[in-house]
Amino acid sequence: MQSRRSLVPALALLVALSFSSAVVAQESASPRITLVEPLKDFGTVPKGEKLDWNFAVKNTGAADLHILAVRPACGCTVAEYDKVIKPGETGRISAHVDTTTFSGPTSKGITVETNDPANPSVQLTIHAIVKPYVEAFPAGFLRYNIIQGDAEVKSVVLYTEETEPFEIVRAEVPGDYVKVDVVKVEDANRVAAKGRPEQPQYRLDVTLGGPTAKVGPIAERIKVVTTSKNQPEYMLNLSGVVRPSYRVVPQVLNFGEVSAEESEAVQNIVISSNSLKAPQEFKVTKVESGSPFVTAEAKPTELPGEYQITVKVAKNAKAGALDSNVKIFTTDVANPVFTLPVKGMIKAAGATK
Repeated sequence: MQSRRSLVPALALLVALSFSSAVVAQESASPRITLVEPLKDFGTVPKGEKLDWNFAVKNTGAADLHILAVRPACGCTVAEYDKVIKPGETGRISAHVDTTTFSGPTSKGITVETNDPANPSVQLTIHAIVKPYVEAFPAGFLRYNIIQGDAEVKSVVLYTEETEPFEIVRAEVPGDYVKVDVVKVEDANRVAAKGRPEQPQYRLDVTLGGPTAKVGPIAERIKVVTTSKNQPEYMLNLSGVVRPSYRVVPQVLNFGEVSAEESEAVQNIVISSNSLKAPQEFKVTKVESGSPFVTAEAKPTELPGEYQITVKVAKNAKAGALDSNVKIFTTDVANPVFTLPVKGMIKAAGATK
């Protein structure tokens, strides 16, 4: 009995040692990731500079190192990376940071996921102090909220802390719906305590809008080319929205299944100006039906710039599918004609649903 009691601990110790040996053997035959330089510090860089770096990743293990995923933080991109690194070899992870939208100390991380059992996830970092040599007052962006067809002017002042002569060479716009006038600021109108006193300041009057501006969000940039030694290009951001000049509710008219005698054979839509400044300038000049079996009439409501369009199934309408439209002619410059689809199924006179 005593010998059996002594055997149990011995067997347990033997199993534990065997398991430990298996784990050690497995780890010794595994890949191992070693970061040659996990942090790249670029020091002080001009705002707008593109930072590119190849991080060296070494496999110091005994099996192939697989890079399963590379996840850059916001503001950083990864161009390419070696997916498999043989034992003893070194691979590369290429990273890119555009400093155009950054100022001051900036750190961008990259998470690397691998098949290394000891380090399945490691971190790479790009660090820099972004210095703007050309700056804008009051801010480096302009925001617009306009109606299609209208135009709005907003301004910023560019200045520099550099000692070299500073001039604006040109401003490159994203489309013909953006125009920039560059004006050298008179001494009496300078923005106080901005830039070197001996350096000129420039006002950029940016006009955005007109009939070619598309409805939707604005997310554009103006590239301002300067004589700055450290920051020859300044990117001025444009944001906001271009709203439709008028709205139509509903935008599709469907009668469903009706006959000319039924009350459902008459429907109304409303078209109204989106202008807050002068809605009364918007007018509906006429309406035209594209079908002899549909009539349309426009009447102004009590609200400025609003009209009710009454659409009816004509008395002589023939049974069958209705697939036509009503054209609404307006005084709007950007979209003078709105085409309203009209659909339905006309029943024969006297037929029941």
